[in-house]
Amino acid sequence: MTKKEIVKAISDEIGLTQLKTKEIVQKTFDAIVETLVADGRIELRNFGVFEVKKRAARKARNPRTGDKVFVPEKFVVTFKPGKEMEEKVRQLEEAAAREAMARHEQEQAAERAAEQAAAIPAPVAATPAQSYSEPAAAISPVPAPLPSVNGHESGIGETAVPGTSLDSGQV
Repeated sequence: MTKKEIVKAISDEIGLTQLKTKEIVQKTFDAIVETLVADGRIELRNFGVFEVKKRAARKARNPRTGDKVFVPEKFVVTFKPGKEMEEKVRQLEEAAAREAMARHEQEQAAERAAEQAAAIPAPVAATPAQSYSEPAAAISPVPAPLPSVNGHESGIGETAVPGTSLDSGQV
């Protein structure tokens, strides 16, 4: 969230113009900074404590070259949240932990289901010979001959008429 978003939220809630609200918010921030510079500490009840602390001079190492470097002392601002803020953050943390645990349990259940599905053998498809009730040897790809008329077998395109001979060519 930015300062502009804070100003908009406060102005909408209170009913002041954004310009007037921005001035108030900026004055509040300026007062905090001025107090830190003058006193080194500002305590805002139910929010937290800002404090200026001095970091001692130290020797460090340049990570790129590996050379030792002298770092002079400096002043830094620290913040320690108040009890109310810590409690609200802890509740947020607990809710996130519960959500993570629920997701983890769902993932484990899905993995177990996948493992169980993989353990069940797939049904074996029947081969064509197994799908008939007759033995495979009884199934013949050659068609049976047509019945003969007057001792002659009838072929395709031939007409067997009783009393005629197909070999003689008589009709």
